[in-house]
Amino acid sequence: MTKILVAEDEEAIANLIYINLTKAGYDVKVTYDGEAAADLMAVDTFDLCIFDIMLPYIDGYELLEYAKTLDIPVIFLTAKGQMNDKVKGLKLGADDYMTKPFQIIELLARVESVLRRYHKVSQIIKSGNIEINMRSRIVKCNGNTVELTCKEFDLLLLFMQNQNIALYRENIYERVWGGELPQGCRTIDLHVQRLKKKLFLEDSIETIYKVGYRFKGGV
Repeated sequence: MTKILVAEDEEAIANLIYINLTKAGYDVKVTYDGEAAADLMAVDTFDLCIFDIMLPYIDGYELLEYAKTLDIPVIFLTAKGQMNDKVKGLKLGADDYMTKPFQIIELLARVESVLRRYHKVSQIIKSGNIEINMRSRIVKCNGNTVELTCKEFDLLLLFMQNQNIALYRENIYERVWGGELPQGCRTIDLHVQRLKKKLFLEDSIETIYKVGYRFKGGV
């Protein structure tokens, strides 16, 4: 299982990240200061670190330098508008950067992207009787290959990478089709219906009124 270390001194944000990364299938350790994070890196192995820049005792920049000696990719978190922090972090070798407040769906996407660049993410995603091979773009249901269109595959992949998380229609459209969701557009609903029919997902894809959809993993 992919292991992620989170160092964030705002407990509410740290807990939110922990809950959602855990739901997404990651093994997550959380600390609230830089010294504790450094201690964990010294005794354990991690595939990715997520650091707030302004941490007690040891700041995110120092942790980044330590993580780089261990060949661990790093995503930085910082407050909105601190452009100098972003530039400094990227120059020091941070792999990605997010500004607080952020949406969980974006964080999960960035985590997946960084792990993929470092070849630390499995190319196979499974949920219940559904299996996706991200490299070959082959989908199997009960061991049988199912033909999906390009957008059907992308939508299913988005759902399975965000299992048990409510996804807003606007975010779904942006991630799968790109751009803003046109008013009155039914494209998402039509693709969801086709996925339900092709993969027998009537009980797995839940419609959330005035929000969007949630994929119930393992159903």
